[in-house]
Amino acid sequence: MKAVVINNYGGPEVLQLKEVTTPSITDHSQVLVKVRATSVNPLDYQVRRGDYASLFDLPLITGHDIAGEVVAVGKAVKTWRPGDKVYYSPRFGGPGSYAEYHLTDESSLSGMPANLSYEEAAAVPLIGGTVWEMLMVRAKLKKGDTILIPGGAGGIGTLAIQVAKSLGAFVYTTGQDILQEQLRQLGADVVIDHHKKNYLEEVQAYTKGKGVDVIIDTVGGHTLSDSPHALASYGNIVTLVDIALPQNLIHAWEKNATYHFVFTRQSRDELHHITGLIEAGQVKPVIDSVYPIEDVKSAHQRMEDAKRDRPLLGKIVLSL
Repeated sequence: MKAVVINNYGGPEVLQLKEVTTPSITDHSQVLVKVRATSVNPLDYQVRRGDYASLFDLPLITGHDIAGEVVAVGKAVKTWRPGDKVYYSPRFGGPGSYAEYHLTDESSLSGMPANLSYEEAAAVPLIGGTVWEMLMVRAKLKKGDTILIPGGAGGIGTLAIQVAKSLGAFVYTTGQDILQEQLRQLGADVVIDHHKKNYLEEVQAYTKGKGVDVIIDTVGGHTLSDSPHALASYGNIVTLVDIALPQNLIHAWEKNATYHFVFTRQSRDELHHITGLIEAGQVKPVIDSVYPIEDVKSAHQRMEDAKRDRPLLGKIVLSL
């Protein structure tokens, strides 16, 4: 089968399309899936450049989203049959999704929503579980709450806006002027161009100094220390980003803030909630662009390039 193999850590140039052995079922609970589409996540390029080298053995195949169809099942598998359309996130640390076939345990699979294409479905699993964990499990977002989602144009942001709106929250987000109409169509109530205005001060003005109940951090930098300026007393800050810079949390202390730290979630149970919202028409994945797997290097470059010819909006997908 074709697969994108990483023999050495580095930039997009280390992604090599090769012929490798197709995996086969060796356990009664395993399922072999034909991968029809996958996507590019920040976690993928972090693995590629060696951020998690202690958890992987080279050579490796990365990728953390799969949409495809079942082609074979182990003897103990009762739920799935060849031909079933499924989507899921491969186990972190194991073989990834940048390949024509993927072998997994049946417990990881979810039925693919019938109202999505393979490309759309491939944009969901990793961020779907993560967004549900951030908004519901940690922040306990509910109807009538206010939420600030900096970086609303990203994969997490575009999904989080829709989920937050479906829960009945009032949504603030940031995005360039050129993207503001699209972000409003996703459900954002207020969109602030962070290149032109201090979005924290803008949120304070909109809320008349009260601040928002929840802030989702997918940006990093000094977001953890700065965001309490726009947070309501006893509010929640949920971050998906590792803390690369020292943070002064004095303003969080003044607000009695609660911080939650979330690593990307690969949970079928949490993805189930997102599946329901998709099937009900309340959420739809946003696709920035689709690349053939043979052009995976360009897909990674688009994800990482700070000087893009057009702003990133949603997920970058790879088709097979």
